Formats: sequence, structure tokens, C-alpha cells
Amino acid sequence: MISKEMVESIGISYPEKFHMNLMEEPFPWFLLSLLFGARIPESIAVRTFYMFKSEGLLTPESLIKRGWESLVVLLDSGGYTRYDFKTATKLIEASKNIISVGSLNKIHESSSEVDLPNNLRSLAKGIGDVTIGIFLREMIGIWNKAKPLPTPLVRATASMLAIDPVLLASALGVRYGLMESFLVNVGRRCFRSSCRKCIFPDQRQEYLKESKNPLLQRR
Repeated sequence: MISKEMVESIGISYPEKFHMNLMEEPFPWFLLSLLFGARIPESIAVRTFYMFKSEGLLTPESLIKRGWESLVVLLDSGGYTRYDFKTATKLIEASKNIISVGSLNKIHESSSEVDLPNNLRSLAKGIGDVTIGIFLREMIGIWNKAKPLPTPLVRATASMLAIDPVLLASALGVRYGLMESFLVNVGRRCFRSSCRKCIFPDQRQEYLKESKNPLLQRR
């Protein structure tokens, strides 16, 4: 039912899209994950990241040097008008804490597999499971202690399709990050749009008969 070609056509790898070398330096992806973590359209997060990239703001040091007020202006320009103060504060706090430790890679090295998500969350107030889940999905295979932390939408989509994302990614020969992105995009179509946009309408209808979660029954 699900093929490698289907996963690759629907899933999106933002690190690949932005030519990020996660093995060398994962901070740009962490920054984009922080932007994705806000309750804001994905297109706005991507546009804002383009602006950060064009301004050369892809390191903790560069964000701190630019300063809180300047980041607020940049975030406003990107579309974070409701979250500009909060996001700028989060970026500055996380950057300072990453510098104090040394790097994100050093956080990984000094953390246990169990503690890694908590240690990443503790970098700044307001970093939650969604942000860390987005970040870690692309670090699987790069950080040996990185494990899946799927969002409720990903879990619901995997449940609807009756698949184990980790096992299926391995069987199809695709990266786990791409598999999870595939499930996110399928879930948006199936649970947050309409049957006409869902590529698995029969499974969606059957799943919603059993589901009691009102969020997943939005049309």
C-alpha cells in the first residue's frame, strides 16, 4: 500500500531542502525546528528561516550578537507578529545555553538516551515536545541516542494506516525523518482537511469510527 516512491513524493526533508549538513552542525535545523514549533503556518516558518539564512543568522553566536530587539523586528517581518517577543526570547535563551555547554553535539554526547529530549527542552522556556520531536526525527541515524518522539498527529496517522514508522522506514530503505514527514502530510490531509484530499479515504473513515479525539475529526 505504501511505497518508497510515495513516501519520497509526499514527505519533505527540510535539512536537504536547505542544504544543511547535520553531521557537521545541527544548529540550523534546531533553529528551524524552533520556528516550526510555534502555532503558525509552516509556510511562515520556512519564509522566516529564509530571512534568517540570508542575514547569516544560523549560529547561536550570530543570534546573540544581533540582539533581542533586532530579532523581534526580523520575526515580525517573517510573519511571527503574535509570537515575536516569545520566539525572540526563546532563541536568545537557547543560544546562550548552547554556547555555555559548547554545542548541540556536546549536549548529545553528555546525555543519556532517556535524558536527551529533556536536556534539549531545558535549553529555553517554551520548548516543547513538538519542537523536540521535529528536531530529533532528522537526527535519527546521526545521533545514536536520538529516538523518535512523534507528535499526536503522526501517531494517529500511523495508527490509521496500521504501520510502525520505524520498521516501515527500514523496510522501504528511507530515512525515518522522511517517513515521519510523510505521516505529517498525510495526517493533515486526512484529519484536518477533507476526504477528497485524503489519499487513504477508506482507512480514514474506518479510523474515525473508532476515534474519540475531536481534533482528529475536524474536516
